[in-house]
Amino acid sequence: MSSTHLTAGDSEESQHAAETSQVLDPVLIDQPIAGIPSVIDTPAQLQHAADKLRSGTGPVAVDTERASGYRYGQRAFLIQLKRDGDTIWLIDSEALDDLEPIQQALTGVEWILHAAIQDLPSLRQAGLWPDQLFDTELAGRLLGYPRVSLSALLERKLNVTLAKEHSAADWSVRPLTEDMRNYAALDVELLHQLREAMIDELQSEHKLEIAYEEFNALLTRPLKPPRKDPWRKTSGIHEITDRRALAIVRSLWTTREKLAQSRDLPPGKLLNDRTLIAVAKARPRTVPQLMKIPRMRRRAAAKDARRWLQAIQDGIKIAQDPDKVPPLRISSQAPPAVKAWREKDPLAARRLQTSRKRLARVAEEQSMPLENLLLPETLRELCWRPPEPITPESIERRLRDLGARPWQVQATSAVITVALLDPDPLDK
Repeated sequence: MSSTHLTAGDSEESQHAAETSQVLDPVLIDQPIAGIPSVIDTPAQLQHAADKLRSGTGPVAVDTERASGYRYGQRAFLIQLKRDGDTIWLIDSEALDDLEPIQQALTGVEWILHAAIQDLPSLRQAGLWPDQLFDTELAGRLLGYPRVSLSALLERKLNVTLAKEHSAADWSVRPLTEDMRNYAALDVELLHQLREAMIDELQSEHKLEIAYEEFNALLTRPLKPPRKDPWRKTSGIHEITDRRALAIVRSLWTTREKLAQSRDLPPGKLLNDRTLIAVAKARPRTVPQLMKIPRMRRRAAAKDARRWLQAIQDGIKIAQDPDKVPPLRISSQAPPAVKAWREKDPLAARRLQTSRKRLARVAEEQSMPLENLLLPETLRELCWRPPEPITPESIERRLRDLGARPWQVQATSAVITVALLDPDPLDK
């Protein structure tokens, strides 16, 4: 198949066709206009790429490829970079100890990402962080698009489609195949044209300032502290009804986590959550008893049978000490599940129902999802624990304290104030 390329002029024509006519089929882009790039994996190559990026102009398109289904954690195994009109650079972040030359080269440059909330943590882990950001996925949400995947936005705004076949690939393998390098490069090939098209629409909808407030919030929000008891997120843990079995869950989870980290494998590849819960409930005391549990017959789980048995025994031993056995439930400062509000606090339930309905109308008027108008957890916290007294000023302060951006405060505070002061009766 011959390659189809998109120039700046083509971009304008494709955008016009996409937005004024749905008859034309999208143009297939099957490889970058400058060809398929090689992978940068030496310090000398990295410095060369950094120098070229520094001398470039305009924003830089950025993407990452992770291997969370194959390796431990969410680190980036490949980082793709492109400045407007420049070549595409594929950085092997695993092979290089320090990406500081790239960070220095891009100081003060706006980074274009798609769904930045997914890529920013792995970029931070690699030592990279933008000073400015444009998120095409978030821009699509603020514009009220029903579909905001990269392929959907490119088709809607530029009338193009990408040849994409390796989304679930193992990006930790080396060397990367030509097809994988092509896939990775295409992720940043058209982000500059997409950004320009979306900026035009954001301006026409009077949402560009709002968008940059949202983008900046992604960069400035504080890091969440590590979860106190991450093992409590084990899927199926609600089936555990006594503290002794819970101690075994914690012990198995801790053993699995350490083993997964040492082998650089996803924890679920060693022992999935459903098997872990089944083992904790069965409390086997010998390897033969352990292996009778159906899910333990899988090769990956059976390979470490003695390790799992030792973890079980450690959990049983801890369970014998009342001071060390974990409680079944831990107290939380967060509001309870919404389904319990009607019984626990009917007035709070009325506040939430009324606020949601009225804010939904505001979101519809602004052509954006309700969750982008105001985070659901922010609204729940405000309705469960409203300030005293409830006034426009106190609601505005509380919204700001909870992290709402200025545009969100302006758009929602008056509606919320009225809803909290005079909530409607609960629906039957």
